[in-house]
Formats: sequence, structure tokens, C-alpha cells
Amino acid sequence: RTASLIQHAGLTLERWSSFTLDQQILMIGNEMNRAGKLTKPGDGERRASAYERALYLTDLTIEAHRRPALRRELLRWRDLIAVLFLEREPRPLDHKSAFRALLLFTPEAARQIPHVLGGGGVKREP
Repeated sequence: RTASLIQHAGLTLERWSSFTLDQQILMIGNEMNRAGKLTKPGDGERRASAYERALYLTDLTIEAHRRPALRRELLRWRDLIAVLFLEREPRPLDHKSAFRALLLFTPEAARQIPHVLGGGGVKREP
């Protein structure tokens, strides 16, 4: 594990599995929230570290759940974050879209959208 994962170094799959899916999504969301605030020119390494931690927690979540549809959607979401992780420059709109998609995984997490992303709640397509 890299230095950026020290924060989660003691986190085992068994421990991660003891959290509900709501809690897991919200903890991944914490890393996304952190990454989204790191948009200044000197923040690239810290932003990448936050995305790396989000990827790690997402991997644990995928391992912890056996429902094929959930795993498939988490893997698709993970691909979005992997792209953001590899980017040198911040991509605020892509980040916000990915963060919103993450929070839509559970109703409890979706209730946090207005608090972390603004905009008054969940947007619905016509």
C-alpha cells in the first residue's frame, strides 16, 4: 500500500464488511468530498491520494457485496474515479457528476447531496 493509504492501512475486508452499505458509500463519499476541495495548482498529489483512497474503499465494497447488479454498478463507478485519479488537472464537473452518482447508490447517501453538492437535492431526468 502506498503512503496515501496509511489512513486505511488497518482496514480489513472483515472490518469493512461490518459497516452497512450506506456507511460504506458515505465513507467513500468522504474521500470524494476531500478530493473535490483540492483544486488549487499545488493540490494535485493530495487530490490523487484522496481518489486513491476512494478507489481502495470502493474495491473493499465490491469485495464485501455479492449482489451482481451492485458489483457491476460499483465497478462502472470505479472506472470514473480511476480516470479522475489519473488526471493531472482537476475536473470539477466530472468530479461532481461522479460524486453525485456515488451518493445515488443508497437513499441514505442520496439525502446528503444537497449538503455536499448543493443544488437542492437529487436531479431527476425528464
